[in-house]
Amino acid sequence: MKTLLVTAHPLADSLSTHLGRRIIVQLVEAGHEVVVEDLYAEGFSPALTAQERSSYYTARYDSSAVEAEVKRLQSAEALVLLFPTWWFGFPAILKGWFDRVWAPGIAYDHASDYGPIKPRLDNLREVLVVTTLGSPWWVDRFLMWQPVKRIIKIALLSTCAKNSRLQFLSLYNCEKVDSLRVDRFGSENRPGDDTLVENVSA
Repeated sequence: MKTLLVTAHPLADSLSTHLGRRIIVQLVEAGHEVVVEDLYAEGFSPALTAQERSSYYTARYDSSAVEAEVKRLQSAEALVLLFPTWWFGFPAILKGWFDRVWAPGIAYDHASDYGPIKPRLDNLREVLVVTTLGSPWWVDRFLMWQPVKRIIKIALLSTCAKNSRLQFLSLYNCEKVDSLRVDRFGSENRPGDDTLVENVSA
């Protein structure tokens, strides 16, 4: 599959970067075509510009400043999102990627009466999210109700890529991580264990 891997961490020696290298190797070995979009390395600007916002409800959204990112998203059959969860949300650079690239005429179309939007990412079949969190699993699940997962699943994919299947992997307590936990990550599904804990298809 044509796979777009989007990473969003400022440090080259981060756990996210390490996991990304492992994922790329696994995807290539499985025969997938992988394109990597490292938002920090590429200097992606997360701020939606005035011109972009003013064109949101016109005949055509002005995507001229993000054409490369748009083409990669639209051609992807699989999407991998790799990022740290900070304050139970996206890194600002990734949120900006959604704001600027998942735009009208690209990821969706406005309804004529501004009712429910209409999905456009029909080619997107598989979505894998890999995120690291400093908190334990029960805080994310029981206190916060998994806000990042809900946004991706309900707000983004169910409205823009209805044909896609989501797999969501969370590495909790990542500030205490060791090599054994990293090696085990994603290989088990043990929701009562702080070491890994989530491998959910939705």
